[in-house]
Amino acid sequence: MVQTETALALPLVAPHTSVRDTMLVIDKYAKGIAVVVDDERRLVATITDGDIRRAILAGIDFGVPVMHLKQRQSSGPERVPVTARVGATETELIALMKERSVPQIPLLDAERRVCGLAVLHDLLHRLDLPVTGVIMAGGFGKRLSPLTDSVPKPMLPINGRPLMEHTLDKFRQAGVQSVHITTHYLSDSITRHFKDGAGFGVNLTYVQESEPLGTAAALAQIKAGTDPLLVMNGDILTNVNLRAMLDFHREHGACLTVGVRQYDIEVPFGVVESDGIKVLAVTEKPVLRHFINAGIYMVEPAVCRLIPPKQHFDMPDLITAAIQQGGTVISFPVSEYWLDIGRIEQYQKAGADAAEGIV
Repeated sequence: MVQTETALALPLVAPHTSVRDTMLVIDKYAKGIAVVVDDERRLVATITDGDIRRAILAGIDFGVPVMHLKQRQSSGPERVPVTARVGATETELIALMKERSVPQIPLLDAERRVCGLAVLHDLLHRLDLPVTGVIMAGGFGKRLSPLTDSVPKPMLPINGRPLMEHTLDKFRQAGVQSVHITTHYLSDSITRHFKDGAGFGVNLTYVQESEPLGTAAALAQIKAGTDPLLVMNGDILTNVNLRAMLDFHREHGACLTVGVRQYDIEVPFGVVESDGIKVLAVTEKPVLRHFINAGIYMVEPAVCRLIPPKQHFDMPDLITAAIQQGGTVISFPVSEYWLDIGRIEQYQKAGADAAEGIV
């Protein structure tokens, strides 16, 4: 039997709670869900991590009440939350979750008050994340010269430890057990430090590139099983929720998921919209919003077969090839801490952030 929990131990929010504060609740409790309740703790709705990330992609104002997300949904399984009674057995809950394809179920008493939350990951007592990790660590890091003249970028110290140690920590904490590291430039310093990964809580293997053939070419050398590949650039420092990314990838039946980051550009002038010589409108200092590639990917093994042998092939090429093959390629917004360490000032910021415990 699944035990009930106190209100303080549950990710509960009120209907008027903002989307922004609901995000914080989901992050705090790390269950991938927030449960919306009324003043009597009766169930109103559920908001998943995926709901929040879809809202980010849709450009939703994070200050609006969280129920605004539900009002935008015209249909779908989340419109009426899947629930179970308090006292349901683990076997019953697991069967219901698999039948309804949901990883969390609120537990209700006879008055529909929320008394607990069942999470599939917890019920299965599964600590591992069913993916194979890949860290791209073969680049020259020329923009960080002279720091990288004798040290590969993933080995640059961040708060006293190599950048890649921080990445492997995140992988291990998420339950990633097996990681491939692709290497080229000054690869010996990486293999000498990390060896087989036993000292870092993961199993490491290395894919040595004799010549750099692009960011995706090395994936063709990895012997893939049935689990997706979790691919991350070696110059990324992030707190992204990797389990949430896998859930999002599976929920949408994707063959390839691209981690994206919102990037705003403020135009410091009034922008004139015209039709020929006729002025239609003037917008003063508009903010242009884009999503950029965050260098984090979830890739199904079949997609790797699209990589041509011994040819230069980057991740954008692989994304394009998957789309042209009719595959479902989706974006996963990274709302957590994320920093691309490509320049000296970004490297300095990474060190400062790590020292303050931000990442």
